[in-house]
Amino acid sequence: MGRRADRRRDAAEYLIFFVTSRYGAYDLYSRSMYRFSIIGPGRVGGALAIALTASGHKISNIIFRKNKPTQKLIDAVGDPRLFSIEQNFRLDTDVVIIAAADHDIADAVKGLAGKIEGKPIVIHTSGSLSSSILDEFRQIGCAVGSMHPLLSISDQFVGSGSFGSAYFCVEGDQKAIAVIKEIVAHLKGRSFAIETKMKPLYHAAAVMACGHMTALIDIATSMLSDAGIPSSETKDLLFPLIKSTITNIGTTDLAEALTGSFARGDIDAVDRHINAIKENESGSELLIYLLLGERSLELARISGFDPERIEIIRKRISMEKSKLKC
Repeated sequence: MGRRADRRRDAAEYLIFFVTSRYGAYDLYSRSMYRFSIIGPGRVGGALAIALTASGHKISNIIFRKNKPTQKLIDAVGDPRLFSIEQNFRLDTDVVIIAAADHDIADAVKGLAGKIEGKPIVIHTSGSLSSSILDEFRQIGCAVGSMHPLLSISDQFVGSGSFGSAYFCVEGDQKAIAVIKEIVAHLKGRSFAIETKMKPLYHAAAVMACGHMTALIDIATSMLSDAGIPSSETKDLLFPLIKSTITNIGTTDLAEALTGSFARGDIDAVDRHINAIKENESGSELLIYLLLGERSLELARISGFDPERIEIIRKRISMEKSKLKC
């Protein structure tokens, strides 16, 4: 018994060392430590499970639909109980996180019916759906909410180390929001709350900044390819420009971060761009260029650029849009 107790004490001391060295010793003993059930061990759910374990919480259960979590994930979170959503099981934890894809959350809610003990906090991680999709749990006395990390997560283990630099959008019942903010703080992230009805608009903004940016870069690489640059080189060629732009955005206001022809009011360059796009690309590419050009002119106006030159370019854009019947 003595040796076993020593091993347990050593393991406990190592866990404390690991948690405090990674997350800080600010109030390890006074803060709440929760037991979690993770529904959906995909990229977001897996990353959260790893990060929560590393910050001292307990992942008691992982529930999956089709694909079991990898052994690597299981080992990383301390051998939780595993269940298929179709099995009969009971979840007795403090917090239930539904990290399924948006279109699978309703099915997850149905699959959990009658399987939750007590009144845990029930949270989902969708960006576009509000906590109202969890009303069934609210009706049995659970506080419900949502927490959406403003991150692009493509790998569970890489993503688990990214929450410390992330903002989390939270909404829902006040009790749920309080617990979510505490969880986010444990992950060293930052949280902000919005009204439930504004969740879709918030997510649309996130898609504009992330998904649509990727689509925009895809258009730019296609245009470079049409200009004669090998397709295999176009992304690498643009990446330093993209990276420097993001750096500028992060260090100054948006109007000051704007560079290029619209920021300079270069009428002739804009005219050449429009003609080249009309000759080599479709109307869709031209429309995107024109719409973003209008927004760039607004930023140039805010930064105090010559209003006469801005107006000349604006009229040129309006003329081209009229030809496209926009």
